[in-house]
Amino acid sequence: MLSNGQHGMKIQKSFVKTNDTASIRCPDCGLVKNISVGKFRNNRHTLKTRCSCGSSFLVALDFRRHYRKPTTIIGMYTLICGSYPGGGKMQVRNISRSGVGFSISGKHNITIGQKALLNFRLDDKKQTVLTKKVIIKNVRKNTIGCEFINQSQIGKDLGFYLQP
Repeated sequence: MLSNGQHGMKIQKSFVKTNDTASIRCPDCGLVKNISVGKFRNNRHTLKTRCSCGSSFLVALDFRRHYRKPTTIIGMYTLICGSYPGGGKMQVRNISRSGVGFSISGKHNITIGQKALLNFRLDDKKQTVLTKKVIIKNVRKNTIGCEFINQSQIGKDLGFYLQP
């Protein structure tokens, strides 16, 4: 994934594996290198890199436990406990093995610690319908971050969908 960063320099996102290595691919020549990035775990997450072809680009290191796949899936959420029950339409913005991020429109009373039931259809060939129980972990205006309550039962459909 590339975007433009400071001074028009290309930014590449790289997911860090459990052994603290990241694969970095030059956006110009395609050369791939695996580098050790463990020393950056609690520090800087963006590195300026220069390839042997002469190309310079930035690498944003992602130290998340699980790969997070960006999506634009429409679904429904229902709050299942807390002092403000409710629900409505949502747009799943990203999904991983451990959770989901979604956005909603309008005012809401969603708070950290509430539980919800999410229902949405993956944009895979089978149009797999998922119903997942989650706990709200963060709320930033209309963007909600959730963690699956039973992560050990991810399901083979979601596991296959999340393969990068």
